This record gives sequence, structure tokens and C-alpha cells, in this order.
Amino acid sequence: MMTAREWCALAHLPKLGARRLAVIRRELVAQGLADDWPEAWLAAIPAGPRDTLRHWLDHPAKSPLEAPVAAALAWEASQPAHHLLYPGHPAWPALLDEIVDPPALLWAKGDLAALDLPGLAMVGTRRPTREGSDNAAFFSRELVEAGFGIVSGMALGVDGVAQRAALDAGGRSVAVLGCGVDVIYPPRHAGLYRRLLDEGGLLLSEHPAETRAHARYFPRRNRIITGLSLGVLVVEAAEKSGSLVSARLAMEQNREVFAIPGSLHNVQARGNLGLIRDGACLVLGRDDILEQLGHWQALNAAPSEADTAAAPARAEPPTPSDVPPQDPLLALLDTAPTPLDVLVERSELDVGGCQMRLLELELAGQAAQVSGGWVRRATR
Repeated sequence: MMTAREWCALAHLPKLGARRLAVIRRELVAQGLADDWPEAWLAAIPAGPRDTLRHWLDHPAKSPLEAPVAAALAWEASQPAHHLLYPGHPAWPALLDEIVDPPALLWAKGDLAALDLPGLAMVGTRRPTREGSDNAAFFSRELVEAGFGIVSGMALGVDGVAQRAALDAGGRSVAVLGCGVDVIYPPRHAGLYRRLLDEGGLLLSEHPAETRAHARYFPRRNRIITGLSLGVLVVEAAEKSGSLVSARLAMEQNREVFAIPGSLHNVQARGNLGLIRDGACLVLGRDDILEQLGHWQALNAAPSEADTAAAPARAEPPTPSDVPPQDPLLALLDTAPTPLDVLVERSELDVGGCQMRLLELELAGQAAQVSGGWVRRATR
């Protein structure tokens, strides 16, 4: 059985890469030789990387591989919450073996039990509307109650909202980072970073612990977010959002893709509408997701009559029309933006009075100003 030391060396071999290494491993597994270390691996690896590996095996102290291998093992040994995950590790996520380019090594910080739950990725814009933030929090809580762990990237916007809501609901969340697991990025999420570690969450990265964030790392980490998950829920995404990259990756990985519909007038939701047009599952409530994930048997287990009687009724995601208007001006608002001049005309208020009441409604969390006018906020 190969250990973390061997996989650390393989992960640092030059001119090999995750995709080629995965091909080699699959070929060796098919031949029953995956645990034949190092002979079978040396025979399967191309000449250049093979020479580097052989030099490390024969003279580790003289090999450039030894420094990163030793540093990784020392990091893992330094704290109980530090882990190096690799194929064959008891906590290695089996779903990663289904993608074409799984990482050879994952640096993990936190509670590995977070990987025991079926994962659902939640992604979206870094600048969500109020409705987008509300939807991210609502669906995160609903999915936690259904037994899911929330997988995301701890980015600003939808990612952070979803992961905080998961923790607020007593659930677990896995954050896959585009930096090392000892680096807090973005810095504004220092509190979320600490909560994940304190409340049963897990931080994952394919980069060494102290690696600084870099733009080129984030597209690559998205394949791990989707690869860890049974499906991906796109909460709110513009037409050119990076979240659509995650949706495409999920489709390539044969994962389910879910999208929450948004207003035609909301530019931050046009990516969602495009996904639905192209075949993504339209999601109006948690059951739309559960119905598509029938292969997860735990979700489909029929509850007993006693459980059904004891279980409280699950709330459906409310829409603005579900919210009883407590104010005549609030009754004029809906999901589509209504311009201020239209509200002035319909409410028979003067401009100043209308603006003042809209501000009061916004501070109360009942209304929000968006591009094109004002909308009523869904209350969760």
C-alpha cells in the first residue's frame, strides 16, 4: 500500500501533471499493479519524470523532490487537524476518482468527517443581489436539513453566504481553496475560515499549505469543487460568470447541474437562465434537487409513519407574492424591478415621501434597490 510519502513524490514530479498521473494509475489498477511500488510505477511513468523519481528513490537526500516531500510530511505531523489525502487514504473522496484529472494529493485542514456527507456544490456570483443572497442562504439550510454537506470555494458572494448558512444550520461545509489551506483568502473571510475549522468544516487544496492565492489556481480548483459533489447548484450567475465554468465542469464530470431561475431584468441571473435553456434542472425548491439525485439511496429512504408524524412540515422557498404586504407601497413591488417614477405615480406619494418609505422598507429587509428600480425581498 502506497503512503503519503510516495504520493507526495508523485505529485511533485515535473512534466507529468494530474491528468497523465491519473491515466497511469487507472492503467495500473486495471492490471492489478497499482500497489506494486515502485517497480510498476517506474515502468509506467514517462522517461523524464521516471528518471527524477528513480533518483529520489536511490538518493533521496540528493533529490530536489525530497524538500517538498519532507515539508509536506512535517506539516501533516505538526497538528492533529492537518491531513494529507491521496488515493488509497481512508478519507480519500471516491467521487474524485471519477474525474479525468483528480489531484494526486490534497492538503486538508479541519475535520475529515465533513467528507462523509454527500456533497452538493453551491456556486454563484461574487456580487449577488439581495434575492441571490437570500436564495443561497435558504437553499443551503434546506440542503443541510436533507443531510447534505455544502461544498464551495469560500469566495466572496454566494460561496460565503452558502457556507455561513450551512454552519448556522448546524451542518458541515467543505471549502476548496485556490491557495494553501493555511492562507486566509479572501482576507475578509477570516471569520468564516475560523468558523469552518471550529464547527466541523474542512479546508482542502491541492497546493502546499503556505501557497499564496493566484488567479491561475482558481479555475483548476473548480474541478475539485464539482468533483467532490453529487451535483452543483448555480444560485445566481451572470452570462460570463466563472460559475458557468463550474457548471460546464460538472456536466463534463457527469454531475447534475441545477439552476435557480431569476428575473429577466436581473443581469446577475442571466447565466442561470442560459443554463436552464441548455438543459440544467430548474430549481424552485429542495425537492427539485432531491428528485434528480435518486441514486443517493439515503435521500430516497421512505420515512416511517412515526417519523413522518413527528417531522415538522418543510417550508417551501417563499416568493415575494407569499409575503403579506404590510404597506401599500410594498404591495406595488414584485420580483421584476419597478422604477421609482412608476412607484410615485401608483402610490400617489410625492417623490420625497416615496423615497423615504422605500428606504425604510430596505432597512427592514423587505425591499431592495436593483438595476432598473425596486423589488420586494423574499423573507426567509
